[in-house]
Amino acid sequence: MTPDEYCRQKAARSGSSFYYSFLFLPPPRRRAITALYAFCREVDDVVDEVADPGVARTKLAWWRQEVARTFAGTPQHPVAQALVPVVREYALPPAHFQTVIDGMAMDLEHSRYVDFAALELYCHRVAGVVGLLSAEIFGCTDPRTRDYARDLGIAFQLTNICRDVGEDARRGRIYLPQEDLARFGVAPSALLRAEYSDAVRALLAFEVERAQSWYARALAQLPAADRAAQRTGLAMAAIYRTLLAEIARDGYRVLDRRTSLTPLRKLWIAWKTARQA
Repeated sequence: MTPDEYCRQKAARSGSSFYYSFLFLPPPRRRAITALYAFCREVDDVVDEVADPGVARTKLAWWRQEVARTFAGTPQHPVAQALVPVVREYALPPAHFQTVIDGMAMDLEHSRYVDFAALELYCHRVAGVVGLLSAEIFGCTDPRTRDYARDLGIAFQLTNICRDVGEDARRGRIYLPQEDLARFGVAPSALLRAEYSDAVRALLAFEVERAQSWYARALAQLPAADRAAQRTGLAMAAIYRTLLAEIARDGYRVLDRRTSLTPLRKLWIAWKTARQA
């Protein structure tokens, strides 16, 4: 199996909405974004699948060294090997890859976030920076596109947080800011026990609306000159905004179930949005 094949399999197995958006890219850019996505999955899996925090930290430290080897042209892992031509072709900065690992490491140190400022830092590291890297791969001619890409990445992460409230709670994690829970009078135990109430639904509605506002903020910053090049990100946004709408339509039942879109619907939304960009 070649490094590119490994990355394609990693992306396809994830079932992510992003994968459907990648299909409409020219082959070289598709290979590049798939390698970047596979890198994100690899380091995320360290935190999600390794039960011992000490072992997880060791593995993340190894990935930090692997990033350095990637930029030196001597990586060991197939994902990093696939990234070697990508970081050169698109002039991707090594610091961004290290920042993504910084974000993953936050999951080993924090299971709660006091306020939105703290959560925004986490979202910036694990997703906003990925947006910056993706924008370079898609094609970026206007510096303002980077502001759009960073905020779009944060919007994606906020969507994931809204979708996964129940799943995260069952793993002992609450990403919704503690200041928001206090504002709506929701005890953390209500999320941990999947206890619905008017207060819980009001809290979740607020979080979904916040995520939607980040999409609006991001899209307002995208220069017309880069809109066609960034159509993959626009397709991702359309899929994720539809997911948020489904969560709302379902009565914000994210504590005891996972709202999702069918693969065919994701593909349709991605195709329609890519055509209109």
